[in-house]
Amino acid sequence: MTARMKALVFGCTGQDGALLSRSLLRQGFEVLGVSRSSNPNLSIHSALGIVEDLQVMPGDICDFREMLELITRFQPDEIYNLAAQSSVGLSFRQPVDTFNSIINGTINLLEVARFADFSGRIYFAGSSEIFGNTHKPANAQDPRSPLSPYAIAKDASLNTVQVYRQAYGLNCVTGILFNHESPFRSSTFVTRKIVDGAVACVRDKSLKISLGNLRVARDWGWAEEYVEAMQILLRANKLEDQVICTGRMQTLEYFVERVFQTLGLNWCDHVEIQEHLLRPSEILESVGDPEPMKLAHGWKARTDVDGVIQRLVDFATSRE
Repeated sequence: MTARMKALVFGCTGQDGALLSRSLLRQGFEVLGVSRSSNPNLSIHSALGIVEDLQVMPGDICDFREMLELITRFQPDEIYNLAAQSSVGLSFRQPVDTFNSIINGTINLLEVARFADFSGRIYFAGSSEIFGNTHKPANAQDPRSPLSPYAIAKDASLNTVQVYRQAYGLNCVTGILFNHESPFRSSTFVTRKIVDGAVACVRDKSLKISLGNLRVARDWGWAEEYVEAMQILLRANKLEDQVICTGRMQTLEYFVERVFQTLGLNWCDHVEIQEHLLRPSEILESVGDPEPMKLAHGWKARTDVDGVIQRLVDFATSRE
């Protein structure tokens, strides 16, 4: 009998970690998820129906000895590092924690892999935030201009992964993901706030939701498709960092208007702009170039912003 492939997923309790774990389990992988918490929240896993199939253990990706013992014992074929503080807004209030969770986690995992002569493959979660304002659709070779503590840390992580791949021959790669959504996004993310708020306004027409700058424009995709792209990048014959995106950009105002319109409401009656929600440094336009990923790996996003909005609204209203 052929031995089952093994995957180690750091940050397994978040949106991407949970969706990735389900995808790997469906392919027959033995999956071990690692969470920073000794009492991890498995609500997403429960909703996905994978609680019984997934092993989850507490672990600190910044602890060299702990990670060395874990990788030596479990002997994974694939490692996915999705563990980090992932809120751009929060990174302005907690820059030290943001830097530590991203940069220290990256360098520690790479050093463990180098020390242990790890021959498997390691995926690192990158972010489109590293580009700052994209004056044209961005690809992995474009100049970067990070505008937040989160983006600076992600940029440093990308550079470090490249160094270890080139200098030490480690099988490591970064997927630079643009915005991607699902019903399992944290309530701190603006898309979740908009959809949940709009659904609440259907019940109570007097409700208002507070938002920041609606002029910002983003490239939104569907998270379940993006975890497929992660695996494609990791298993490619040639490991190279790539942007994962749809190539279509719309403003946050467009997102808000379409959500409320889908629910039969006028967004202007329910949205208030609050100055305190504006970030100290904001990216106004962010869009990726999907062509390199399509040409190199045949992957193309199937769901753009309109499909994302419809799916999120359908899910939210189905729970009513």
